[in-house]
Amino acid sequence: MTSDTSQNSQDKVQQAALEPVVLAEWSPAWAQAFVQEKQQLQQLLGTEAGRIEHFGSTAITGMPAKPIIDMLVEVPSLSWVRDTLAAKLAPLGYQLFWRPATPGDIDVAYAWFIKRDNNGRRSHHLHMLLPDSTDWQKLQFRDHLQANPAVAKAYANLKRQAARKFANDRKAYNAAKDAFIRPIMQQLTASR
Repeated sequence: MTSDTSQNSQDKVQQAALEPVVLAEWSPAWAQAFVQEKQQLQQLLGTEAGRIEHFGSTAITGMPAKPIIDMLVEVPSLSWVRDTLAAKLAPLGYQLFWRPATPGDIDVAYAWFIKRDNNGRRSHHLHMLLPDSTDWQKLQFRDHLQANPAVAKAYANLKRQAARKFANDRKAYNAAKDAFIRPIMQQLTASR
């Protein structure tokens, strides 16, 4: 498979960023959707991929979320994702988004996939990570919210407020969430 050109990839990312922020109240169906997709991915990938984890708000009981199943997938290399895996995932409806490394700006390339339902709405995100990626730390935040209902409630309230305020600005919505997440993550990583 030929890889995305840098411009094509940038266009896809910009287009995806224009989609509105719409939250749904928590649903137990999200955990089931994760399990089903994980099984399908494991059958497709076999031993080529390692861990597959559910993260993000749909992985946190009681948390409102954009109804998109976020998954972290351990891969042997990002070039393998771009050059081989993208073609395997395309028949399942996954579209590759590729951010190349740029010296002095972004040290490591990043690859993720978006899958849409029959109505064109995002249903799944696959974030492809190397085994030693620091992005695996996102699981710590998930686990922290599961174990701390008061913190989870505060985060849920912030998400609802940010979704109302920034319904048409995903970048601002994400920045509001990041301002909540960052100090918690700093505390979690410092205590390890």
